[in-house]
Amino acid sequence: MRRAPIVLTATVLGTAGVLLFKPLATTSTASGSPGAGDATSTSTSTGTGSSAGTATPSAAASASASASDGTGGTSTKDGTWTGEAETTRFGTTQVKATISGGRITEITTVQLNEADPRSYQISVGAAPTLRSEVLAQQTAAVDVVSGATYTSDAYEASLQSALDQAGFTAADGSKASTDVSSIQDSGGH
Repeated sequence: MRRAPIVLTATVLGTAGVLLFKPLATTSTASGSPGAGDATSTSTSTGTGSSAGTATPSAAASASASASDGTGGTSTKDGTWTGEAETTRFGTTQVKATISGGRITEITTVQLNEADPRSYQISVGAAPTLRSEVLAQQTAAVDVVSGATYTSDAYEASLQSALDQAGFTAADGSKASTDVSSIQDSGGH
């Protein structure tokens, strides 16, 4: 009988802790990855009015000369390039890549599975991981994020199309697949 108040108190505190638990809110990073309620989702509708998948070099890139990326003779055009919009059953993903001095210096999401709130939440969680892996490895062919297979494959395919437009070749010669139809019948998100 002496243990009953202790057990009862622990049970009440444990239940209260579980009921009050809230997952961490996703915040926007300086990288341009969209977070819940930031301006990226509103700019998506206006930023995609141009034809998807066409090269959109910045004014500075148009004026600059091609730079060698260090892979031996392959020229990479500096500038910002928009990849093709890749659509899966969870929505559409599209990214922009900025190339400077033969290196990937910035990746920004244009569209990120915004049709379904749950898919958007998963995608927003995966995008910073994909971005940091791409910037570290300097290739679109990075590992998929667990639980975000569709997002990862569509992100990589869109990024690879942007890199192809810029003439960028990874130092190890790796390329991500630009065919997302292969994941349509598999599981994952």
